[in-house]
Amino acid sequence: MDDRYNGDTDRRRTARTIVAVDRNRASLHALAHRLGQRGHLTVLADHGAEALGLIAGRGFDLLLLDMAIPGLSAFHVLRSLRAAYDTVDLPVILTSVPDDRDAALAAFAAGADDCIASGHDPVVLAARIERALERAARVAELKRRNLALDARVAARAIELGEARTELAAARDDRLRLQRALRSRV
Repeated sequence: MDDRYNGDTDRRRTARTIVAVDRNRASLHALAHRLGQRGHLTVLADHGAEALGLIAGRGFDLLLLDMAIPGLSAFHVLRSLRAAYDTVDLPVILTSVPDDRDAALAAFAAGADDCIASGHDPVVLAARIERALERAARVAELKRRNLALDARVAARAIELGEARTELAAARDDRLRLQRALRSRV
């Protein structure tokens, strides 16, 4: 079995920050403890508005969101995150009532990256969190590479424009010289 899902982590890597939102404070503390053992920093929130405020104030690596939170619904939180440029790619794992197929389908339709039943196996949750974080890191790297590629394309376009200007000037000089030579003959 892969050790990173059992709690054996490389402590030298940068700690990932996770926002965990649940109506049950005891569950949140137990979850934070388990995630902390895996090298994650976990910030706890009791309701959706608090989670949105936390996420807006600081970049987080993942949101673990219970579907039955008070106040703003989990779906409202999720839609708000997906509508904002800064959080559109934030990995979100929703927790739902066990065997609630409709809730899971609604979570995916709203933009969740994963959905797991409440009372989940901690090892399975750890594996899903790691998978979501790895996928998010790949997306971030692709975005970084796309920005670098866009910059290279823009630089080449500028070079091409300058070369065209120089070519047009050289052509005009050549035509002027040809006319001058013809007028002397």
